Amino acid sequence: MNPQDFAPAHFGWHFDAGVATVTLNRPERKNPLTFESYAELRDMFRALVYAKDVKVVIVTGAGGNFSSGGDVHEIIGPLTKMAMPELLDFTRMTGDLVKAMRACPQPVIAAIDGICVGAGAIMAMASDLRIATPAAKTAFLFTRVGLAGCDMGACAILPRIIGQGRASDLLYTGRMMSAEEGERWGFHNRIVEGDALMDEAIKLARTLAAGPTFAHGITKTQLSTEWAVSVDTAIEMEAQAQAICMATQDFRRAFEAFAAKRNPEFEGN
Repeated sequence: MNPQDFAPAHFGWHFDAGVATVTLNRPERKNPLTFESYAELRDMFRALVYAKDVKVVIVTGAGGNFSSGGDVHEIIGPLTKMAMPELLDFTRMTGDLVKAMRACPQPVIAAIDGICVGAGAIMAMASDLRIATPAAKTAFLFTRVGLAGCDMGACAILPRIIGQGRASDLLYTGRMMSAEEGERWGFHNRIVEGDALMDEAIKLARTLAAGPTFAHGITKTQLSTEWAVSVDTAIEMEAQAQAICMATQDFRRAFEAFAAKRNPEFEGN
């Protein structure tokens, strides 16, 4: 995947100086997802494993909202007419989007304004970092349409971000979480004013992109894989991971820069 030439059909794409910005861009409907956009987003995140020029990814929405989730008319309606095997194909595809977001080595930053619900809330949850505006309203509203709260990894990932009790509150009730509540609970890393949202997201992305990006990928892998192992196993995994990073040129560059009393210039190798 050449980030300069990538031209997705179902969302916006902008690439500059190592930072890719993905924009959900159906603002007239608050940026809902369709069968096609789910699949294209999944394929894009999978391809990012091989896109070495992309150092960080920002996911955001157009028109003052992040995403209203699955499109009621283009997804929800057709799902009510499908048989179980087709439904399972769909739910596995949506889960694969989260798997792809977690498996890509680049840090993913969600820049959240306005409505962020359903699958939109899941995409925000699956990101590594979340910046929100005071207008952000987040809901895992699956129970409000007669479904379980355990969608796309929510019961595994959300409690690790905000805790079991708070996740239970959101997943059972499907209620809106305000931006202030989200920051207090640790879902949002920070809240910024609406007109500063993308500036702050880009500033953070460029800071990460200027860092040791190979090592960032290792950090992301360990944050994901250490969820399900013992502390002793995690310590051994981190010993091996850190030894790998110590063999990189970025580690040597950092030492030489420190010795010369200058800032290191990392190259991701």
